[in-house]
Amino acid sequence: MGTAPTLSIHQRLLLAASLVLSAFLGFTGLALDKAFRSASEEAFQARLYSSVYALLAAAEEDQAGGLRMPDLLTDPRFNRPDSGRYAQVRDRSGDYLWQSPSSLGRDLGLIRDRQPGESKIERFKLDDSAAMGLSFGVAWEDFQGRELHYVLTVVEDLKPLQEQVAAFRDTLFLWLGGAALLLLMVQGWVLRWGLRPLREVAQALTEIESGSADQLQGDYPKELNRLTSNLNSLIRHAQARQQRYRDSLGDLAHSLKTPLAVLQSVSEGESDEQPSVRKSVREQVDRMNQIVSHQLQRAAASGRTVLTQTVPIKPVVERIAGSLDKVYREKGISWRIDIVADCHFPGDEGDLMELLGNLMENACKYGKGLVRVRAETGRDLHICVEDNGSGIPQDQVEAVLRRGHRADQQQPGQGIGLSVAADIALAYGGRVEIGAAQELGGAVIHLYLPMR
Repeated sequence: MGTAPTLSIHQRLLLAASLVLSAFLGFTGLALDKAFRSASEEAFQARLYSSVYALLAAAEEDQAGGLRMPDLLTDPRFNRPDSGRYAQVRDRSGDYLWQSPSSLGRDLGLIRDRQPGESKIERFKLDDSAAMGLSFGVAWEDFQGRELHYVLTVVEDLKPLQEQVAAFRDTLFLWLGGAALLLLMVQGWVLRWGLRPLREVAQALTEIESGSADQLQGDYPKELNRLTSNLNSLIRHAQARQQRYRDSLGDLAHSLKTPLAVLQSVSEGESDEQPSVRKSVREQVDRMNQIVSHQLQRAAASGRTVLTQTVPIKPVVERIAGSLDKVYREKGISWRIDIVADCHFPGDEGDLMELLGNLMENACKYGKGLVRVRAETGRDLHICVEDNGSGIPQDQVEAVLRRGHRADQQQPGQGIGLSVAADIALAYGGRVEIGAAQELGGAVIHLYLPMR
């Protein structure tokens, strides 16, 4: 089954913004529509009360002192048939005493008795259309002092109100829809502008992949600086590692020329000196093994990567010390390990094992039984390995860092330990320094590695 296409960041943000904006404008439109409808109905009801008060103000007395309405009212809608505004006056028994010319032939249906001063607004059907009416109880005193009760009713068709609310709703949602469309267009442009640095990074990576560039270059926002810096570190690491392989292969090919030439010469010669031939062959084979071992270790150095976890140093030192105790059991190595628990190596554990293994083995090999290992962190990681041997003469410091050179020719080995350590340190942007141990009297090897 095919998987659904993954939405881009731009599409996701635009979709989320569209949903939020639509929901917000939708709720806003509903709230405004409800508020307008409520305000319109309140104004409609207030107009009904105003009509009732206007009718009461226009009321007159008949010959007996009872209530009488004039033939024509000041509000022309009461005088025009089917105008949508109607008025009636009934007594307590429900009999008509008066009705406006606009309501002739209509039964408004509000026959309920009302106490003087009591009023009630009702909705009902009038000629198959919605209407709203106000019934108002009135007390009227005639000439004989009797109190007469009347019910004054004003009814108005709701169609104009409904049309007004519908027109407002159409206009409101038209404007809100236009505003939503405009805001979405602006949002799309803003997102495109805001995500442009990511597209530039992707384009730069494409150029690196095609070989037209070797680094991410450009002025990126601070949110992307860490990303581009880490990507550049990874790229530099890959380039440096590839270069180390090239250099190692070149050095290997160049270094093997002489031993191979000697072996070829020996194999083509017709000498009867078999012991000397075997010795020569063995020496050249040992030399080739030494060269191959050194170049492989040099090429395998991982170097710093931004994704490598830090490695606690003290457990690694203790593990190596335990292994070296077995190798140099006859010397009875005494260890002084001065490393705090939170001291970490910013790289690959295999590289740390190779570094410390070479330095600590040299200290065991050339020392007289006492080795001190210290480590501390600040801006840089500083690892120090000291021994109580005869030390390294100052004029041989540079030489011992070169492959195949040993300060003490009496000791067995290939002379590549410090060279491998120096290569690994260089891969991490660090360095190896050699000095004299003030306290123990032998050699001291300083390893400096940047923490960042």
